[in-house]
Formats: sequence, C-alpha cells, structure tokens
Amino acid sequence: MGYQTLLIEKTGHVATLTLNRPEARNALDMTMRRELLGAVDELEVDPTVRVLIITGAGGHFCAGGDVKTMGQSARAEDGRARVVALNTLVLRLVDFKHPVIGMIDGFAVGAGMNLALCCDLIVASDRARFGEVFAKIGLVPDGGGSWLLPRLVGMPRAKELIFTADIIDAVEAERIGLVNRVVPAAELAAATMTLAERIAQGPASVLAMAKHMVNRAATSDLARALDLEAFSQAIAITGAAHAEGLKAFFEKRKPKF
Repeated sequence: MGYQTLLIEKTGHVATLTLNRPEARNALDMTMRRELLGAVDELEVDPTVRVLIITGAGGHFCAGGDVKTMGQSARAEDGRARVVALNTLVLRLVDFKHPVIGMIDGFAVGAGMNLALCCDLIVASDRARFGEVFAKIGLVPDGGGSWLLPRLVGMPRAKELIFTADIIDAVEAERIGLVNRVVPAAELAAATMTLAERIAQGPASVLAMAKHMVNRAATSDLARALDLEAFSQAIAITGAAHAEGLKAFFEKRKPKF
C-alpha cells in the first residue's frame, strides 16, 4: 500500500515506519494520522514483522499537531475530529502486537512526544528534545500524554512538564526515565537496529504475550495480574518456543525461535 506521508522499510523481521513530512518537522496533519493507523494495521498482520521501529525523516521525530492546519478552523468539532483520529492511533499503537521501538532524533514535542511515549522502548539521539508544549498555545495534552507520561516519570514530574511546557534534552529525558538510552546522533540508526534485531531473535509469540501482560498490569491489581500470568504461562509452556528454549538449554546452544 502506498502512503503520502510515510515510508515503510523492512529488514529481516524488523519494520521501520518513518514519518515523512520533513518540511513540516513531521507534524501530524489529518492525512498522516489516517495513514499511520492504516500502516499500523498493515504491519501488525504481516507475518514477517516481529519488531516495529518508528522514526522521523529530516532530523526530527515529530513536531506535534500541524499548527498551520489548526489555524484554518477553530471549530470544536474539527478539533475533536483531530483528537479522535489521534486517540484511535494511540490505542492501536500501544496495543500493537509486537514490541515497538521509538527511534527519536531532534524534536519530539506535543503530540509528537506522546506518539513517542506510545512506543515500548525509546532510543534517543543526543540531540533529541522532548516537551509537552501544549500550554504554549493554550491547549491541554492529547495523544495519551495525561495517561502515559505519569506512568513513566511519576505524577509530580509529569505535572511539571505539562504545567511549564518546558522542552528537555535527551540527557534529562534519560535521567527521569522517559527514554531507555541515549546515543550519539551518528550512531542512532545502528544502535536502534541492533536492539530491534536482538529482540526480533526472541520468541515472537511469547514476547507478544509478555507485552500484553505488562500493558494490562498498568491498569489492574496484583491478583488480576497474577491470574493473567498463570493463564499466559499455561499457553506458553505448551508452545514450540518453550520446547526449543529447553532443548537449546540442555544442548548448551543459542535457541532458534
């Protein structure tokens, strides 16, 4: 399927989805929002994909919503349509079957920051910048920021970032737990692909269950989490991945999943 605002590349079991509006710092217009949803749906059912990388073209990840198109209409229904499209994407991306890695260079601000937070892991370049900048233009966070951010950095830190609309650098983002690792910009693509390929070598079906379990645990109590663990482990223990893992262990070799 062809896209106007996106690029898709596959290397082995890793798919890379690139936001491709560099002239607008990959701002999320309605076309990109719709195409992202279609691309996520397409890649999730692709049997060759085990890990998804999301990144941006032109030295930036995403500058958030397209402010130019926002200015064309101040009607509440238009604003709601933009948010609903983004909300649908957030839900699909967070629940994407396989691990998702955000490869972040340059600005990831506003809805762009929250799009990054939808990823399971974030690898950032040393020139990456993050910010919940909504208050600067008189808006509240959207794209799941009010839910995702506190779970990563804690309530007080999340409120500070939202209330001040400050933009923080990659080092600070790593310090507060917003990103997994920071690497030199020249090494970003290689470091992210190395991590993605390492994960892609793992047992895809098991990692998919593990991701589902961790996501559900964020909104459940311990008893429910334990029940889901028991249910999932009962499936995993009878699976081919477990059999191969045990065989490799006893044969003292690396498993082939």
